Amino acid sequence: MHLKKRIFGVCLALILSIASANAALSPESIPPVFEELMKNPSLSNPAMVVIDSSTGLVVYQHNAYSQRKPASVMKILSAGTTIEYLDLLSRFNTSISIAPEEKLIVIRGSLDPWISLDHNVGRKMNRASLPYMGFSTLSAVKKANHGSLKNYKVIYSNLYSQDVANLKAFWTKRGFKPTMKSVSDDDTFIAQGELIASENSPTVAEILDWTLLWSDNLLAERLARLSAQSAGFPLNDKGVEKTFNLLLSHFQIDSSKLVVADASGLSKQNRITAQMMAELLYKMRIEEKFAPIYNSLPVGGVSGTLRNRFVTTAPSAIGLIRAKTGTLNGTATLAGFVQSTDREYVFVLLADEIAKGNTALNKARAAIDRVLGRIAAPNIPTEIIPAP
Repeated sequence: MHLKKRIFGVCLALILSIASANAALSPESIPPVFEELMKNPSLSNPAMVVIDSSTGLVVYQHNAYSQRKPASVMKILSAGTTIEYLDLLSRFNTSISIAPEEKLIVIRGSLDPWISLDHNVGRKMNRASLPYMGFSTLSAVKKANHGSLKNYKVIYSNLYSQDVANLKAFWTKRGFKPTMKSVSDDDTFIAQGELIASENSPTVAEILDWTLLWSDNLLAERLARLSAQSAGFPLNDKGVEKTFNLLLSHFQIDSSKLVVADASGLSKQNRITAQMMAELLYKMRIEEKFAPIYNSLPVGGVSGTLRNRFVTTAPSAIGLIRAKTGTLNGTATLAGFVQSTDREYVFVLLADEIAKGNTALNKARAAIDRVLGRIAAPNIPTEIIPAP
């Protein structure tokens, strides 16, 4: 019986070794196989680039320099500028104080991109809670004004207009209707009174992780704008465009075909090339500073926006792909990294000419999964047990 177990172990090790070797494509064999896969009508002549991470060499390209819609793959640029221009360990703070004698509420913000509208969610994720700040203010005003909520003024600085609208709606619903005015940070600093509430966000690193993992459009927009401001540009789309170009320049990547309409990829006016994005991913991969991007990307069949991908389309690729998804009507994109036995590949696949509708989109995604499934293969070391 002991001998049979040893023989079985030898056979199993050999089978796993052979299966792994057969599943993986060598760099030399990728081009002809992918050329055939690129003919899939579901992908409608996509753009694709594959780079060998160990050498930096392009091992496959198809429409590599064609301007394509990136969809949420654009968030990789937002993530890059966040790491380049923001302090990943910093937190955003929002404080509220009251000056009862002046019937004044002072809100001093720091453009926190992630104030929660749900108190329980805010506490669970260590985010600033708008309901907590709202109720704390109501309680303080009533206490200072003998139960009345009338005749108060609110001045604020460094709050997003949407957060101001949310806070105003919260108070109005509860009978508090102060006049509200936006002022400078210096004005709110000088006018501060008795502290009512002070709320912090998670670190920038944690916010970035969530942004990439779940493809959060609002956070991507706000982080990119904050990065632009930190780089010395306006807090708007034009500032984001300048910052994205500066990031590519840092890596000596040609940005002449980059078109920036927003930071999240929601706009169909955005344009990148597969070559541009693949080169950026490769260079960020080998620069330790940008490691948080790799670590925050969803994992195929496991986490984030890729948790349901590859499960039925390419099961052998589960756990072997880290990538940013992108979806628009008529567009399916994916960009990131794929493990293939003893090496890793950078890949970018942009299919932005597919038919509109969910059916076509699902077929395109499945086709993309199968394409990557031809590369993905676990690194299973061969272990042969000596015969007795």
